[in-house]
Amino acid sequence: MGHESVRLTMFPICLDKLQFCPQGRPVLADVDLVLGPEGITAVLGPNGAGKSVLLKTLAGLETPTGGRIAWNGGLAPGGRIAMVFQHPILLRTSVLDNVILGLKPLALTRREIRQRGLEMLDRVGLADRAVDSARHLSGGERQRLALARCWATRPRLLLLDEPTAALDPTATEAVEHLIREIRTDGTKVLMTTHNLGQAMRLADDVVFISEGRIREHTSNADFFARPRTEDAKRFIQGELPWRIAFTD
Repeated sequence: MGHESVRLTMFPICLDKLQFCPQGRPVLADVDLVLGPEGITAVLGPNGAGKSVLLKTLAGLETPTGGRIAWNGGLAPGGRIAMVFQHPILLRTSVLDNVILGLKPLALTRREIRQRGLEMLDRVGLADRAVDSARHLSGGERQRLALARCWATRPRLLLLDEPTAALDPTATEAVEHLIREIRTDGTKVLMTTHNLGQAMRLADDVVFISEGRIREHTSNADFFARPRTEDAKRFIQGELPWRIAFTD
């Protein structure tokens, strides 16, 4: 009961005129955004648009230079946040130890930590690699391990920064499957991707950002069928390997 009550206190997440301007250079400029508690939100936009910085500010890895983030009306998130990068940082130790690392701050016994770690490795298809060194994993296996490490902590918000950019199609499919499972398990997912096919497959809604500003936030279907801004139309046409006809 206590765990579930915590999971309800983070949302909505409201970004109000959020700014990030290191050395006076605007990376995020007056970002207004409201995120609900469910589903997968894809953050799309050209290189340098501010996508990764947006995720890092939500993770607390960057400090905004203006504006505010309200977590269900409060100044601090009432639940766990986890983030996975394109190239995850792993310990030079066993696969299981990498998962256990994220569980140590939790109020669990050593037996419970080990058991949950093994369960998570089973869910991501790495149970047979538990005692192997993480540095011997392939790129796709490393990303699945990074997801397992975060998923094991039962985060309320999972931030994914280009989670499959360096992976082949088979590894990408496996990671996408896990992202869907994590969403189904009750975690809100906010992810950046340059793969518009992936956004079409996974996202419930799309945030389009350009030059540090949110240009659109709408449903997946509406974004790809009826983008409202010329920036979004050009981005979609330029990124997809096929031409797309927009509806009115």
